[in-house]
Amino acid sequence: MWHLPMTYPVLETERLILRAPVIADFEPICALMADEETTQFIGGTQSPPIAWRALCTIIGHWQVRGYGFFSVLERESGDWIGRVGPWYPHGWPQPEIGWSMNRSTWRKGYATEAAAACMDHVVDDLGWDSIIHLIDPDNVGSQGVARKLGSTNSGREVEVAGFGMMADIWGQTADEWRAFRRPR
Repeated sequence: MWHLPMTYPVLETERLILRAPVIADFEPICALMADEETTQFIGGTQSPPIAWRALCTIIGHWQVRGYGFFSVLERESGDWIGRVGPWYPHGWPQPEIGWSMNRSTWRKGYATEAAAACMDHVVDDLGWDSIIHLIDPDNVGSQGVARKLGSTNSGREVEVAGFGMMADIWGQTADEWRAFRRPR
């Protein structure tokens, strides 16, 4: 039997803890993926069996790529509030930083705070030279997060592999991120 040990980074911000997902995240992921408004730009709602598969895919992504979506926990309460992080499924144009947050956290800056920590991580620790975000052209909320991160719409559109939907490619280079971000 093979055992491939892996240590996972934990990213911390003023209000958040970002850690690799675990099976205990299943119930809050089911709640996130059952919300029609939250999922309208990421393929729609998912039943618990499909959410289970998605969670296992994210956990597997960590094993295959060595990185993946983090589970985002609110530091004060310890509550699971979303998933944010680097993601590079088969068919994607390049690795991206993506986010899906519980609707109860919208307009509180959590997605931006978590994504900024992830951008630092992929530039400083993983050595990425550019970062993209695949954003539905109608997803004004995620466009706002991207702008707050200093990303811009490239004007290019791509079909999101496996989702049957089109998305605009937003992003920036690592050098642009280094110039944009606040000092640590």
